[in-house]
Amino acid sequence: MYADEKTISSASGSNLLFSTGSRELRSFGPRRLISMPARGGEDWGSQFQRSVRQALDEARTEGQDNPIVMGAIPFDMREPSCLYVPQVYEWRERQAPRTAGSTDRLPALLDQRSIPDEPGFKKAVEQAILNFRHGDIRKVVLSVMRELRFAGSVDVDGLLDSLRMQNTSGYQFRVPLPDGGELIGVSPELLLQKEGDRFVSNPLAGSARRQPFPEADQAAADALLRSPKDLYEHRVVIDDIRRVLEPHCTELVIPDSPSVISTAALWHLSTRLHGRLIDPQMSALQLACRLHPTPAVCGTPTDQAHKLIRFVEPFERGLFTGMVGWCDSRGDGEWVVTLRCGIVEREVVRLFAGAGIVEASQPEAEWAETQTKLKTMLNACGLAA
Repeated sequence: MYADEKTISSASGSNLLFSTGSRELRSFGPRRLISMPARGGEDWGSQFQRSVRQALDEARTEGQDNPIVMGAIPFDMREPSCLYVPQVYEWRERQAPRTAGSTDRLPALLDQRSIPDEPGFKKAVEQAILNFRHGDIRKVVLSVMRELRFAGSVDVDGLLDSLRMQNTSGYQFRVPLPDGGELIGVSPELLLQKEGDRFVSNPLAGSARRQPFPEADQAAADALLRSPKDLYEHRVVIDDIRRVLEPHCTELVIPDSPSVISTAALWHLSTRLHGRLIDPQMSALQLACRLHPTPAVCGTPTDQAHKLIRFVEPFERGLFTGMVGWCDSRGDGEWVVTLRCGIVEREVVRLFAGAGIVEASQPEAEWAETQTKLKTMLNACGLAA
């Protein structure tokens, strides 16, 4: 057993959940924790991949036919992973919410704060734009954290029910953390789904707020499809994903222009691309590590954007804008970007949202975008944005 791997009993925390389409994956019973940082995870021979394979091999030795690894990898892959190899798991039909009154069970909200606050975030946007004009960075994603403090421990099952009611088709997830907290959320963005030698990815970049009336809502979607700023932001993401994937593909199909998809709060520019791998043995986890972090959550060039984020953001992202999902011992799996999410630690809930910044960005509009993106989790907590 590697130093970063240990067995956790089912009594030490909740089980894992990952919902996709009409199905959901749930784990049960004891599980092995893999906290090895995922840096270098695109390489089959890396220490990270060796650690994952050893845990899967041990599960197979114990009688599992096709063990899986599931959980979350942080934004910065130099930080510890939070991956598990569960003793038992099952796929089943996606469950409906238990009750329509889930948020009624939440304790009273005592206080909340934004890190950074509105002036601080707008200053960071201005600083980023200044960097664009005097350097090579073309895009950077800046984020905010909203910290909520309640009068008592928050019922995570209730939050998940509320998320299900708001988002019937998003990728829902629940990952227990080693410190006793829980990562929960419902992501709209597919990083990578692989089966055999075929894969699909659906990056999102460029957003517009949904409107309450159908005609105005459609106009917002149409305006997004014509927005030079948002189309540029999206193209930066697609060009980078093409650069990463093309050398590993016998076939790569990327639409010439984006379409729009919607969540309850936002329209997003979306490009659904698919392809076939030269090496079908490359696992979903390897391929996801090769893609992560995309310019949709970091920026471009990646290393420089990452340095700028660490310089201007006043908090550590941790698992936010990382990836969450699963991969089985055959290499098939599905990973989504860790968005529309929060960390629950007893009476404290920390929510996260980000916005892609390019030279044409306006600080006021980018702040408004982060507040709109927070709505999903705020509504789950029974609060207005």
